[in-house]
Amino acid sequence: MKVGLLGAGRIGALHAGVLARDPAVDVILVGDVDPHRSEVVAAEVGGEAGPIEAVMSSGPDAVVIAASTQAHASLIRAAVEAGIPAFCEKPIALGYEETVEIVREVEATGATLQVGFQRRFDAGYAEARRLVETGALGTIYSVRLATHDPDPPPEEYIPTSGGIFRDLHIHDFDILRWLTGGEVEEVYATGSVRNFEFFAEHGDVDTSAALIRMEEGTVAVLTGGRHDPLGYDVRAELFGSRDSIAVGMDRRTPLRSVEPGISPSEKTAYPNFQDRFLDAYTAEMEHFLALVRGEADNPCTAIDALEALRIAMAADLSLAEHRPVSLSEVG
Repeated sequence: MKVGLLGAGRIGALHAGVLARDPAVDVILVGDVDPHRSEVVAAEVGGEAGPIEAVMSSGPDAVVIAASTQAHASLIRAAVEAGIPAFCEKPIALGYEETVEIVREVEATGATLQVGFQRRFDAGYAEARRLVETGALGTIYSVRLATHDPDPPPEEYIPTSGGIFRDLHIHDFDILRWLTGGEVEEVYATGSVRNFEFFAEHGDVDTSAALIRMEEGTVAVLTGGRHDPLGYDVRAELFGSRDSIAVGMDRRTPLRSVEPGISPSEKTAYPNFQDRFLDAYTAEMEHFLALVRGEADNPCTAIDALEALRIAMAADLSLAEHRPVSLSEVG
């Protein structure tokens, strides 16, 4: 297969490495608005570098969109118009209205668009979903979700990030729907700036929490933040009438017990999301290539991305107005 990689930044470089290790991929074409960046990434994986327009017009079998967020919508549209199957990192677009437009175009044309929510391909999350689906956990009473970045992003990223709920926690909102198989009914969100004042300057927070009620009654509690000095920390806990389980608790989790007799882990904590989810990113891309070949169904559609965005929007509104927000109020 010949695959075009659109965007050679941090996540683009990760995808380039994954594609280079996949035996199904023969040619990788790397395009970026920064020619030097595309050349560097292409050289690292034995690919070819060129302008994004040249990559799109070269007749790739598929494209992987890993460019900056504001470029996602136009690149998706270009792929749809050209009939090229596309994988796109979240989000589909910056705003709700444009996201809806893209979803409608994809649905109307029958285009192939897989959205990048890699936690769905993590072995721990997948096992948790299997246990929910088989009934092994019984009735799901509550879910706890936590996402903590090791370091905050640079200040220049914040104005275009969409805020902590759309940027950081969008993965939590997606995985909550995927794990439980249900839809969110109501969100109450809060947050504050505890350490990094530049978030406040851009109307954002560095510490967040949300209480979420699912339509069937399950209650979810979400916490997160932009700074964990011990490392990258992403976890989920599910409490049921038959069993309770945790995802993300291993010898590299940056959380230590202070109970007597519990020795600290000697393993280095996850330094970033690339390390924590490398296997998931690999499985995700393998599935996308199988989807392109017609050997698999789409595991994460444009509609899934839209629903996760609606939850994030409800959280934003709740944070702004200090009240619970029903999903029926959003979109």
